[in-house]
Amino acid sequence: MLTRRHVLRGSAAAALILSTRSAFAKPSQPGTAVNFEMPAGAVDCHTHIHGDPEKFPMFAGRVYTPEPASPEEMAALHKALGIQRVVIVTPSVYGTDNSATLFGIKARGADARGVAVIDDKTTEAQLDEMHAAGIRGIRVNLATTGTNDPAIARQRVQTGIDRIKARGWHLQIYTNLPVIPGIKDIALASPVPLVFDHFGGAQAALGPEQPGFSDLLELVKAGRAYVKISGAYRASMQGPDFNDVVPLAKALISANPDRIVWGTDWPHPDSVTPAGKKPTDVTPLLQIDDGRLLNQLAVWAPDAASRKKILVDNAVKLYGFG
Repeated sequence: MLTRRHVLRGSAAAALILSTRSAFAKPSQPGTAVNFEMPAGAVDCHTHIHGDPEKFPMFAGRVYTPEPASPEEMAALHKALGIQRVVIVTPSVYGTDNSATLFGIKARGADARGVAVIDDKTTEAQLDEMHAAGIRGIRVNLATTGTNDPAIARQRVQTGIDRIKARGWHLQIYTNLPVIPGIKDIALASPVPLVFDHFGGAQAALGPEQPGFSDLLELVKAGRAYVKISGAYRASMQGPDFNDVVPLAKALISANPDRIVWGTDWPHPDSVTPAGKKPTDVTPLLQIDDGRLLNQLAVWAPDAASRKKILVDNAVKLYGFG
């Protein structure tokens, strides 16, 4: 059976568009110009900041170690793409330390929002401080650590909802598609928006008929969940244009274009530590041409009105941009 590890490894090989780099080189920048008119106020809804390891040490229990990626490099990426706004998500390598994300938000100012990772030790006062700094959601990351037990997923999702339901925040979930049927009832009843990362964990090679995708479509159609059509290379092994993702993207957009947002997943961390390496060894970032990746949105959503919803309107509503 095709597994997430196979998908990541296969797509990594297919999508290494630029030359291989040594450790601690620069993360990728666009190599292809955007071929459609970007709407004003566009938002990249999924990025990460990997700070200087001396200033922002990583979580000892991490399952991989990425190369650094700075706010300045992210700003250069978005200038090249014509993207004004950004959402920065705390990656698993920091555990519940959101310092690098907050650093990135501060560098970008009013054009940035963030998604934090918390636990039961995170206080309400800390959540208040995060809100003032631009955090608008929390992330439950099941996929990176390989957590596929629906019972564990239900507990973590419900706990997250209970922590933020009075704040006007959303709950972002990174999981694999087969987990979604096990939490669908919670999503349908949730008092806060739920947001699924990276096509909900769908695998493009299995098509729209794969188990769990109809449940995801049901949630989107009912307006009970958002989906990030982000990180297409994580779903696909057909880089650099990821043609097998087209049916998934079009199905999601058709289900409800008001519940779709887009993101690069820059700086494209490879969360699968290579065989023979330790999680504390640096794993090079994937080299993805984000200009070429963004151009696929015009294939998935050919009309400008739909792209404006995906790139601007939905994100402004979800993340509270002014």
